[in-house]
Amino acid sequence: MNGTVIPGTPIAVDFWSVRRAGGARLFFLSHMHSDHTVGLSSTWSRPVYCSPLTARLLRRRLQVPARWIRPLEVGQSHVLGEGDPVTVTLLDSNHCPGSVMFLFEGAFGTILYTGDFRYASAMQQEPALRGRHLDRLYLDNTHCHPGRSLPSRRRAARLAARLIRAHPRHHVVVGVYSLGKETLLVDLAVEFGTWIVVSPWRLEQMRLLELPDVFTTEEGAGWIRAVDVAEIRWDTLVSWNLLHPTIAILPTGRPVKVTHPKIHPIPYSDHSSFSELCEFVKWLKPCSVIPIVRGSMCQLYFEKYLSSDRQALPDLKIPEPVQEFVQRKKKGQEPVRPLKRAAQHSVPRGVVFESPEKYTDGSEEFRDVKVPQQNCESAFCSKEGCICCHTCKEKGEKIKMDINSHNPQSQCASAQLNGDQPAVVISTSPVSQSPASDEDIPCGLAEQYLLTPLNVLKQNSLEKFDKLVEEFFRREEAS
Repeated sequence: MNGTVIPGTPIAVDFWSVRRAGGARLFFLSHMHSDHTVGLSSTWSRPVYCSPLTARLLRRRLQVPARWIRPLEVGQSHVLGEGDPVTVTLLDSNHCPGSVMFLFEGAFGTILYTGDFRYASAMQQEPALRGRHLDRLYLDNTHCHPGRSLPSRRRAARLAARLIRAHPRHHVVVGVYSLGKETLLVDLAVEFGTWIVVSPWRLEQMRLLELPDVFTTEEGAGWIRAVDVAEIRWDTLVSWNLLHPTIAILPTGRPVKVTHPKIHPIPYSDHSSFSELCEFVKWLKPCSVIPIVRGSMCQLYFEKYLSSDRQALPDLKIPEPVQEFVQRKKKGQEPVRPLKRAAQHSVPRGVVFESPEKYTDGSEEFRDVKVPQQNCESAFCSKEGCICCHTCKEKGEKIKMDINSHNPQSQCASAQLNGDQPAVVISTSPVSQSPASDEDIPCGLAEQYLLTPLNVLKQNSLEKFDKLVEEFFRREEAS
């Protein structure tokens, strides 16, 4: 499957597994080739954005409900989504009927996703791409190898015509996929003045694509036929030649194994050649190149063409304390605990997270911590292992706070979120404006759970958490 969920964005292109799509909420279809529609069927129930021509094919071939198909005009910019909107511009990818590239713009930067495409110099006249700064280029790397030299499609069509002329009085069978190579068939029909014989379903599709009227289903009306590429094999060539001398043409840029002397591959490709890819990347000068076809290291070929004004990828939203922590760990230095560093500043720095895995039961630092056994009447106290900011001297001591001064006289509040975890420390004291001493810095169990995001703790027992909060405030009002 040639599709992806673009990191740091709500975008999925040619990716039709909702279960694995993570936070993607905008789904785009570049074209109707089967390797780009895996998982897309009549049961799909989310909006699909594509070109108008692809929208017609999508409804006809995969029976996707019309209410989920969102055709977007090619060459125009469209704003999609709420909250953090995404602007997308569809551009002709020169691959097959209805195929497009997607230019995405948003808080994540600017991304060009080529899908399958055949580069043409005319693309440099595209207003949406001229002078555009690209943070990421998702590139069709099908032929991304110096050994993959391909002629232009016009030249390849001339090679096919020359081959046909070299075999007079032969029937010609052209192997094509369900979509694509229509231009070659039209060129051959015009060149030799003959009908192209196709199957009924293919004729219906040709009419849907609004192609020139050179196709027919009538056998014998023309001596060039278009068949599925899977039919071009040894046994079919033998049977066809028993009826009439026949040659087969395979228009493809990929290496193929020839199983019969009358099968002739022609280097006619709807994917960009290696030299065309280099020209395309050199012109765009993106900050990074990401191959669409996995398992390729083609980025190495384009390093010299990348923009020197490289920016950090906007999708890598890693907090600065975490980045510093990782860098120190890589250098073999003792990482500075973000919590202690933040406590030593006179101005509150907000919440700083550190991995709680460091403070597990097996660590030496954690073994030395002794949890005081307290019995508090507060609704947030754990029956076993109450951890409080101030020691409750008497059982049943109430929390008293002067609302006007915001200075608590005493407090003992903790929450038991589930049966296995100790309570979370809750403090209503104002932040001190003087540097904190080591004694004031939470450690052990308290530090572990202060550093755990609240939503993670709540996931363990959401209903119990809400119930405890309600009970706590109910008791406060009653007192």
